[in-house]
Amino acid sequence: MTSEETEAGTEQPAWSRWVIIGGTLLAVLLIGATAGMFLTRTIDSDPAATPAAGSVEVGFAQDMSTHHLQAVTMAGWARDHSTDPEVRQLAFDIERTQLEQVGRMKGWLMLWDKPEQPIGAPMQWMTEPMQGHDGGMSMAPSSLNPAGGPLMPGMATDAELAKLRSLSGKQLDVYFLQLMLRHHQGGTAMAQYAASHSSLPALKALVNSMLTSQGAEMDQMKLMLSARSAQPLPA
Repeated sequence: MTSEETEAGTEQPAWSRWVIIGGTLLAVLLIGATAGMFLTRTIDSDPAATPAAGSVEVGFAQDMSTHHLQAVTMAGWARDHSTDPEVRQLAFDIERTQLEQVGRMKGWLMLWDKPEQPIGAPMQWMTEPMQGHDGGMSMAPSSLNPAGGPLMPGMATDAELAKLRSLSGKQLDVYFLQLMLRHHQGGTAMAQYAASHSSLPALKALVNSMLTSQGAEMDQMKLMLSARSAQPLPA
């Protein structure tokens, strides 16, 4: 057998790469759910302290899970369709990090016996103005999606998601970075609001993790946009 035949025989099929990635992301989600339930049981073991429906803790877990899952969707599209290794790596990192965090929040909701989705409009748990990423004050939700009602801060509309799917090459990379940067900025403001209005240690620990990972990613995305002669979307 020639070296060429040996290399061809051991080459990994293209489909198997996506199976491995999908399995990895599923494992990350399950690990996050287990960690969320374990940490909440360990830190907050008093049944009387279980957050009530409509509380900051329950509302944050429900809404931030939805917010994160849109980021996962956008990142998954960029990972599969970008040809830029830097963009694809960033997209995968966002998928992995945010899926683990979604797992934690869904683990809390299971432990608290609360539904994964809120009843009614999002962000009803936010009763005071929140501070935006630019230091200004705003009330949420901050925008409307004609097809699906109010959106949480930073989230892309259906039209923006459709545009993202229609692009390719550098245009896809730039628009993904713009949408994801805005998405992170909105999520950061939500997380900061929740942490300042909750005394739950597990929530504060998760927010700290979010701020650390998303802060680094926002800095990276700004640099990547600048390198591609592009600017962030207007706030």
